[in-house]
Amino acid sequence: MHWGVDLGGTKIEGVILTAIDPLTTACRIRIPTEAQRGYAHIIGRIAKLTTQMEEESGINRPNQIGFGTPGTVDPPTGLMKNCNTTSFNGQPLPKDLAAALNTDVIVANDANCFALAEARLGAGKGFPTVFGIILGTGVGGGIVIDGKVLTGAQGIAGEWGHNELEPDGQPCYCGKVGCVETVLSGPFLERYYANHANHPRPLKDIAHRARHEEDFAARQTIDRLCYFFGKAAAQIVNTLDPHVIVIGGGVGNIDQLYSDGREHMKRYVFNNRLDTLLARPTLGDSAGVFGAALLTQV
Repeated sequence: MHWGVDLGGTKIEGVILTAIDPLTTACRIRIPTEAQRGYAHIIGRIAKLTTQMEEESGINRPNQIGFGTPGTVDPPTGLMKNCNTTSFNGQPLPKDLAAALNTDVIVANDANCFALAEARLGAGKGFPTVFGIILGTGVGGGIVIDGKVLTGAQGIAGEWGHNELEPDGQPCYCGKVGCVETVLSGPFLERYYANHANHPRPLKDIAHRARHEEDFAARQTIDRLCYFFGKAAAQIVNTLDPHVIVIGGGVGNIDQLYSDGREHMKRYVFNNRLDTLLARPTLGDSAGVFGAALLTQV
């Protein structure tokens, strides 16, 4: 039995996997996070969720539960950092969860959980080295090598979204300027379009108009996305040389990334060809919670 919990800003989701191959679940439950009520309240919501999982499945709470979180654990201190659910930052989340649930916990960044699930069960299955990207409201990344998540000495392995990409670019919430996130994330792409078209649109409409309508600002937005994606993704290839890059999140639905974006990657990769595959995820919104559950598989 593998229990996993995906801890998001708006929802907390739990799953019990009774088998990995074929994938079989005993239950899957979502409840609102109610994050605005603070850190202690969220801990209580997680305890409520795990009780519901026991009741629905008829399975007792295990000795270990995996958690995907919007941030990471600082290895020397055990405290959370880099969380966009800001009430978590500086808190001993693994210790507090273990005490509240009376069980051991394994905590990993949500992008790492996404990468692990896609590497073990999804688009990256069968590949030795997988880099999972989340291109959405923010930009995150996770590294899986031979089925294991690489966390790194500081717990920040795969944090590609906060490499500098545009030196004179926009300020990022992390305190730096011109991070990958400030160029490739959905809100910044929508902002770029609105500044050039003098009219806001959702990213899905911008991508559609770039392909099917005479909208210069839309084409400029998507062309810029593909150029900078290719330049930034080439850094991943030159550093890690993954066999496959799986692109999740809403921005990952833009078709041009897999054609035009890949062509730009070729220009910046330190090789005479690009063998790294770009793949769409196959697990949808299940990847995060499945990945959390897989953290408990030794």
